[in-house]
Amino acid sequence: MHEHNDPAIRITLLPRDTNSRGTIFGGVILSYIDTAGAIQAHRHTKMERFVTVAMKEVIFHKPVFVGDLVSFYADTVRIGSTSITVRVIVEVERLGKSERVRVTEAEVIYVAVDEKGEKMKIVVP
Repeated sequence: MHEHNDPAIRITLLPRDTNSRGTIFGGVILSYIDTAGAIQAHRHTKMERFVTVAMKEVIFHKPVFVGDLVSFYADTVRIGSTSITVRVIVEVERLGKSERVRVTEAEVIYVAVDEKGEKMKIVVP
């Protein structure tokens, strides 16, 4: 379904990650989206520190169930002078099935900062 074979993160979520309806809590998915996006920002720029400034267009298409193999694919959308926007697509492989299903997607904006937390210019190698 997704054009990349190399997810930033691939994980199987556990019963402790579920909400009262028995599906994976959205906040858990958001946390992994943030991490996957940050991994992409670091990979793409080789810069050390980023802070998350916005998550936009977060869409939960379908639920994630315990036992699903969840893959977080990240692509750089744009790089500004101090910020980078990353699109994260979340797909699952359902337990016992070979189908891949897109469950969530989001755009995350990160700002490069120095060791004091001040904005700094992004220099792409």
